[in-house]
Amino acid sequence: MIGCTKLLCGTATSGDILRYGRESENLPANLLQFSQDKKPILVWNMTRRCNLHCIHCYIEAKDKPDAGELTTKEAEVLIDDLALFKAPVLLFSGGEPLMREDLFHLGKYAKNKGLRTVISTNGTLITRSMAKKIKETEFSYVGVSLDGLQTTNDKFRGSIGAFQEALSGMQNCKEEGVKVGLRFTINKRNAQDLEDILNLLVSEKIPRACIYHLVYSGRGSKMIEEDLTLEETRKAVDLIFKKTIEFYKKKADLEILTVDNHTDGVYLYLKIKQSNPERAEEVLKLLKWNGGNSSGIGIACVGNLGEVYADQFWRDYSFGNIRKRKFSEIWMDTSDLLMKNLKNRKPLLKGRCKLCKYLDLCNGNFRVRAEAYYGDLWAPDPACYLTDEEIEIKKLTADKLTVKEMI
Repeated sequence: MIGCTKLLCGTATSGDILRYGRESENLPANLLQFSQDKKPILVWNMTRRCNLHCIHCYIEAKDKPDAGELTTKEAEVLIDDLALFKAPVLLFSGGEPLMREDLFHLGKYAKNKGLRTVISTNGTLITRSMAKKIKETEFSYVGVSLDGLQTTNDKFRGSIGAFQEALSGMQNCKEEGVKVGLRFTINKRNAQDLEDILNLLVSEKIPRACIYHLVYSGRGSKMIEEDLTLEETRKAVDLIFKKTIEFYKKKADLEILTVDNHTDGVYLYLKIKQSNPERAEEVLKLLKWNGGNSSGIGIACVGNLGEVYADQFWRDYSFGNIRKRKFSEIWMDTSDLLMKNLKNRKPLLKGRCKLCKYLDLCNGNFRVRAEAYYGDLWAPDPACYLTDEEIEIKKLTADKLTVKEMI
């Protein structure tokens, strides 16, 4: 996660972060990305059931829950463990989490245990009364996914009216005093709506937006075809940075972040280094504290059946099941080779990633994306859009690298 507003506009400084000691349990939610202990934010796909039929759903949600989904009691055991482990955030996701009847009970249970609680939703079910329940349960944030403006979004979501229902859901949250934000995953089918989506933040007074890059879920190679080209990605990020600065200068009360491609952080630093060199060192420090991709380190996922994954997209490999072992034990068990390697991946990286000057800023980015594209977990992330010159790789020659190392 790259805090564009924080970094481009100076709304967060190293001093702000040091004031809290950089420990996850002490940092406010908006500064967690800079923690030094990287305790995992847990995404729990609490059900596969969903009221929509999105064409790009990484969990392939459906209109009924899977048999054997975690029970309320099993979820309480998970929450107890997360609290003792001092996980900073529990994100309730799906499917559509609002379709699980025990969401509010579990949200209150987690809150009482000291966890920050967040909902990731399509927003279409957030009536005024639902928003009131969300407020009463003290969820700290609700992220609502949109895939574009009305025509684009409703086509993606497989439901006419989904766009207006999601907007109404966000407004209902605001009226009840619940912090809400927009989530947008950019791809070939909706990139034309990006600027309008960003402008929507101002017209609808939505205070936060996370713009996600596409992640090829597991070995889902079909998702590769939906991704932007490197040139298209670069142009999209240029637009995001431009609008971020524009909104800040207009004193719009909103924050913009990009997610799932830490190339954005390096690119942002290189731009700041040119335009505002006196601030560049501060930005570099913050990006190093961010640490880059955190799959298997500071982001975790528990599936609806209890399987533990490196992140919410990496669903072809489970580290274990919380019905058999506590999440905290599974997460810290480096006898699992993949867990060990993700926690210390830099020596294993190949090609451009291995040679990149800014590896400390991205940590090799998404390994699951490299695996999907190259069939090699440690190959370069194909979504890195920086040139060899920008990352200071002057020349790759066969006498320095084998062909296998260069892919």
